[in-house]
Amino acid sequence: MITKLHQVIRSFLVDNSNEKSSEDIKRIPVNSGKNNQKQSQQLWLFSLPSIIISTLFVTGGIITLRQTGHLQFLELVAYDQMVRVVSSNGSDPRLLIVEVNEEDIKQQKKWPLTDEVIAKVLNQLQEHNPRLIALDIYRDIPHPPGTDTLTKALEQDNIVVVKQLPMGDEPGVTAPETVPKNRVGFSDLPIDPDNVVRRTFLYVESPSGKIKEYSFALQIVLNYLSDNYSSFQVNPDYLKLNSTKIIALNNTSGGYVLPPSEAMGWQILVKYRSKQIRQVISLTDVLTGNFDPNLIKDKIVLIGVTTPNEKDTFPTPYSATATENFEMAGVEIHGQIVSQLLGTVLQEEQTFWFWPEGVEWVWIGFWSLLGGVVVWRSQRLWILGGNVILVVAGLWGLCFLLFTQSGWIPLVPPLLGFLLSGTCVLAYKTVYQTYHDPLTGLANRRSLEQRLQQLNHQNISQQSELVAVLFIDVNRFKSINDGLGHQAGDYLLTAMSQRLQQQLNSRKHLGRVGGDEFAIWLKPVKDKQDVVSFAEKLQQVLSQPLSWQGQEIYPTVTVGISFEETGRNFHGPELLRYADIAMHKAKEFNCSRPQIFEAGMDTQAVQRWHLETDLRLGLEQKEFQLYYQPIISLTTGNIAGFEALVRWNSKTRGFVSPGDFIPVAEETGLIVPLGEWILTEACRQIRAWHERFPRNPALIMSVNLSGRQFSQPNLVKQIQTILDVAGIEGDRLKLEITESMIMNNVEEAISLLNRLKGLGLRLSIDDFGTGYSSLSYLHRFPVDTLKVDKSFVGRMEDGKDSHKYIQIVRTIISLGHNLDLDVIAEGIETEGQMNILESLRCKYGQGYLFSRPLSSENAEALLAEDNPI
Repeated sequence: MITKLHQVIRSFLVDNSNEKSSEDIKRIPVNSGKNNQKQSQQLWLFSLPSIIISTLFVTGGIITLRQTGHLQFLELVAYDQMVRVVSSNGSDPRLLIVEVNEEDIKQQKKWPLTDEVIAKVLNQLQEHNPRLIALDIYRDIPHPPGTDTLTKALEQDNIVVVKQLPMGDEPGVTAPETVPKNRVGFSDLPIDPDNVVRRTFLYVESPSGKIKEYSFALQIVLNYLSDNYSSFQVNPDYLKLNSTKIIALNNTSGGYVLPPSEAMGWQILVKYRSKQIRQVISLTDVLTGNFDPNLIKDKIVLIGVTTPNEKDTFPTPYSATATENFEMAGVEIHGQIVSQLLGTVLQEEQTFWFWPEGVEWVWIGFWSLLGGVVVWRSQRLWILGGNVILVVAGLWGLCFLLFTQSGWIPLVPPLLGFLLSGTCVLAYKTVYQTYHDPLTGLANRRSLEQRLQQLNHQNISQQSELVAVLFIDVNRFKSINDGLGHQAGDYLLTAMSQRLQQQLNSRKHLGRVGGDEFAIWLKPVKDKQDVVSFAEKLQQVLSQPLSWQGQEIYPTVTVGISFEETGRNFHGPELLRYADIAMHKAKEFNCSRPQIFEAGMDTQAVQRWHLETDLRLGLEQKEFQLYYQPIISLTTGNIAGFEALVRWNSKTRGFVSPGDFIPVAEETGLIVPLGEWILTEACRQIRAWHERFPRNPALIMSVNLSGRQFSQPNLVKQIQTILDVAGIEGDRLKLEITESMIMNNVEEAISLLNRLKGLGLRLSIDDFGTGYSSLSYLHRFPVDTLKVDKSFVGRMEDGKDSHKYIQIVRTIISLGHNLDLDVIAEGIETEGQMNILESLRCKYGQGYLFSRPLSSENAEALLAEDNPI
């Protein structure tokens, strides 16, 4: 039965429609993925110049800043942070430091320490077989008593002493003459511009090569490895111990930008292993023998001053987070360097490595480019924020990962490049999106209006020319958007923009000026008919079907055209508005041809705007009232209920037809508060009539529900509140819903209908047979009534097709009975129509034959009569 009705209605409607059947339309299936990709590529091409320009500009600026040293401080701060994170807490078991602290100096009661004290310490240590003793205390002049004793103690071949190289006018500090040169090393810890020690000299050589000096730490290592290394080589870029290369710093290594004089010699970064890299005993402990001998055996013992008062302490990368003792003693830094060199030679640990300058520039450029790409591709603010956080974290993580592998690559320059390039592109994108549609890349309404006005300025001193604007609206776009999803809607719009661009010589003539609206301007126009013909061609091109994920989309468009000559009275925005008005006029007339703007059309648009204003005022001033049309039982002739119909008696306009103000209310959303008032008033009225005219069965009040109301998320709660306030049961109220409202989203509609049914309401499908074909879902809808549309009822008596309409009505009534639904026929105006409906066993009817809509007073009088008909 359902299939038969579907065929009857479909064949009849198709036979009488002006639209071509799907078989008559030339099919042009389009791959949605390829078109979306093509559209994305086009938008990418538009954005690419701005991204490239910002990348080059920002990269060049940052490289300039870096080369001038303005970013060095920030880069060194980042370096210190990574040092603190990477460093372990373990000490090097090969090292022991004998510290001379403040308490030791107080006990000795003399500074510098006497030669006798130093000698005693050396001899005490030698008794426990240290591998090497490194004296990090200057001994350039004697400090008797005990000078001879110290000289004898220093003759041991496992002792290395420190000296200081001359610096400028300062002569330096020499080592005792009796100590061989291969057991003397210079102490020179370069201090960076921010007063932190991060690097050290290992070796210096005079330009002639005659003078070669080894650092204190390097001499310690060379003596420690005396039995394990066979060669020490010096190359311009590295030092080589056996097969181990120790790469030398240059003035631009890593984040450094140093004057060449600061990078002289063979320097390396100090690879801080830990803030506490050594075990420590004090000078007093050694002198008194208060220590474990195993701490000394086979160890490298460094002897040095650790008290800050003697100015032999330095800030290190650890100093930034320390609140006390934030400086490290020189002897401890030497211990760090010794541990680093031993690890490099014996455990094959990596020394710090760096990228060449050219690679670093490419690195900065890459992140600058990425900043522009990320900003352009991020369509929402929260997405942009998330992407920025992810990229910045990724950059930090990558730099930190390489740092753990002893690689120091720039962090701050690429970070600034990413942020600054992104900021530039964001500024461009903001301006771009102010004048362009983000989906299609076309000019938006503002931009198109400016172009039209500039077009006039270019010709203001020349002979006037005729300009045409075509305003194109995609019909039923909301249905496609809701039925197939927003991605399908976006695809449809991009496909339409591509088709339009293919018909034009230049993109600048085209714009997207609304959600589903496009506009084209043409100049100069010689013949208006040519423009009309072009518009008709566009309608044909744009109406060709599209394929979206296996679904066929059959788009149609409505076109409005306006003409105006350039000159002093030319106004671009008005020309665009006139074309818009003409398009809406074509929609109003349901015209398939382009509509040309004519004088007076804008007056109608203004009138519509005034109607909207008066409608808002009417709602505020309660100018609306309900009229009630009886619904009659065709078997008994009694009133079974009423349909509540809203009427507007405006204080300024007088009576306004529902056909005039309901569409405006729907379009503006005012139908929502108006519909709530209608429900409230109808429920109040039916309760009053129940109390005055108790009867069995009770009267039912039918109320039309608009599409806007049906989509309100709080509809069920709102109706429950209205029923509670009115004090009536839900089955006294019947909601009338059109097919199209249900079929927009069937599953959600069924869920909502079930929730409404849960309130006890009665539900009716209004205008059945005129909207979407809901036959395949009808058995799932929890409805009570089908209403036969008056367009079918009114054509059952006259005309050559009356038998077809009788057949349609018969099928709807039979379908309703088979599904246990009541059937109400609308629009009954003659006895003949009523007789036909009675013969078809239609149970209820309403129409002018029985009564026009009545005021509440007249409806109440009708109810009071013993025989209402």
